[in-house]
Amino acid sequence: MPLEAGRRLGPYEILAPLGSGGMGEVYRARDTRLDRTVAVKVLPAELAQAVDMRQRFEREARAISSLSHPHICALYDVGHEDGLAFLVMEHVEGQTLADRLAKGPLPTEELLRFGSEIADALGAAHRQGIVHRDLKPANVMLTRTGAKLLDFGVARLLEREKAGDPAEVSSLPTAAMPLTGEGAVIGTVQYMAPEQVDGKRVDARADLFALGVVLYEMATGRRAFSGTSRASLAAAILTVEPPPISRVQPLAPPALDRVVRLCLAKDPEARWQGAQDLAAVLRFMAEREAEREAAAKDPRDTRVRRALLFVAAALAGALIAGSTVTRMRAPQSHGTVSPRRLSVILPAGMVIPRVSLSPPLALSPDGTRMVFSTGQRLYLRELGQLEAKPIDKTEGGNGPFFSPDGQWLGFTADGKLKKVSLRGGDPQVLCDAPEPRGASWGEGDTIVIAQDPFAGLSRLSAAGGVVEPLTEVAADGEVIGHLIPQVWPGGRAALFTIQRGRFDEDSRDIAVVSFESRAVKVLVKGGRSPRFLPPGHLLYARGGLIFAGPFDPVRLELTGPATPVLEDVRMNTQFGGAAFEVSASGGLAYVPGYDHAVASALVFLDRTGLV
Repeated sequence: MPLEAGRRLGPYEILAPLGSGGMGEVYRARDTRLDRTVAVKVLPAELAQAVDMRQRFEREARAISSLSHPHICALYDVGHEDGLAFLVMEHVEGQTLADRLAKGPLPTEELLRFGSEIADALGAAHRQGIVHRDLKPANVMLTRTGAKLLDFGVARLLEREKAGDPAEVSSLPTAAMPLTGEGAVIGTVQYMAPEQVDGKRVDARADLFALGVVLYEMATGRRAFSGTSRASLAAAILTVEPPPISRVQPLAPPALDRVVRLCLAKDPEARWQGAQDLAAVLRFMAEREAEREAAAKDPRDTRVRRALLFVAAALAGALIAGSTVTRMRAPQSHGTVSPRRLSVILPAGMVIPRVSLSPPLALSPDGTRMVFSTGQRLYLRELGQLEAKPIDKTEGGNGPFFSPDGQWLGFTADGKLKKVSLRGGDPQVLCDAPEPRGASWGEGDTIVIAQDPFAGLSRLSAAGGVVEPLTEVAADGEVIGHLIPQVWPGGRAALFTIQRGRFDEDSRDIAVVSFESRAVKVLVKGGRSPRFLPPGHLLYARGGLIFAGPFDPVRLELTGPATPVLEDVRMNTQFGGAAFEVSASGGLAYVPGYDHAVASALVFLDRTGLV
């Protein structure tokens, strides 16, 4: 029975009902001690008598109390009185996203802002081992300060589950949604991930699927999946691909289709692997939209026009059907220089596989030549010519890298590290490389290589000979390998990726090791595939984006925030790195298509389009 106004639960005076769901009823109340308005969530008496429901209610309290984030509703207190268990939470003023969606889709600026805030909130919960499992528009409040994520009523603490907690999500609906003339109630099934519908164990990626469904609804005003019954809706989630957002809402940003499609992948392994990565992409898109609006309002703003030209060059979704060089010309006032974009089409029938464990391409130090691997052999492309030519006797070659003078090429094949002169001749074997994860050739003819994903880095002379360890992986089991090295200019240190065992973006760090002391210094938390871009920028990859930050090469540290400069870059979701490389002259080459199975082209950008 609902509580009446004036009823006391400890120091909390009930004022009015706010709503109800499968895990409790929510009331607006007054904290008589602090004279502030709060929200009180009460577990119904008939459910409070069930031991498992009380345990879930207490788990909700623990889940919420461990979270402190501006976009998550705060928990103030937990209490028991007259056989009732209740939570006291922050009272959030605003409207639910469900109420807002009843009026139609959201403008792009609001969609990207609220979407990134929800993703940020999920990321904070996931870092605490909490999966929300009931993300839907009714559980998102839109306030003056942004989105607030509500109701962890069916959240699961992953650490408890690992310890053997058998509790599952309640089958009770958290909202009554009549989908047929007969009023069939299917609760939150519309936002469940396929593995959740199928009764399988879920993890944080189920929340990312739900967020994809919410983003789809925010963009189109329609639900991604529909059905006339619980069974038909579940079948749609398991088998149906919703129409592209661009077909339903042509004015939506084209990149939003790719972002949401990754969220809605049926296989969790094919989705975004971290909420923070998704949040970063949505923020990046929001910044791009803001720049476009600013340019439209003031077309004389050359700096904005230049930024837009780079974004257009870097994010072009369709590669032209041939090998061409395109110069995008910006207005010549103030001496601005426009970036050069070069599309490199692979030989007919050749592709770059998604699972490329070592970087599949390399740029010469002077930025005039590119080498890439198709998994079958290596190809050399002079950037001033139209045709890529195969390099003799490099069958099975991968992970190419240039010598500092650009005359030699290192690569791995047949479990060996090899080098070959670009003037011709037979490759020379330098050492064993059973499962390589990148190599780099530095000044002083020193090569650093990740010979194995479960080991530290090694170094050797480019002439071959003794291979000596450069870094060591501790036996504690947390760090499993050091990968994707780049020898520092001057040959005194090497950048690399520290890989932990979870295979999400937060499980990787960027570090540098001194050749002299062998001391390791962590530079960036949550990044991989570091590359130094002279004279003073550090580039690294995270979640399909390339970030760039100002870097002090003497103190070996970032001197300012890193920001996204490129999106939709090919990544290996587990071992391995990102498919991009830089040259000492400032060029960048990358394989586009973060969410594509294969790629049939590469892209080159010169320095003016980077930093």
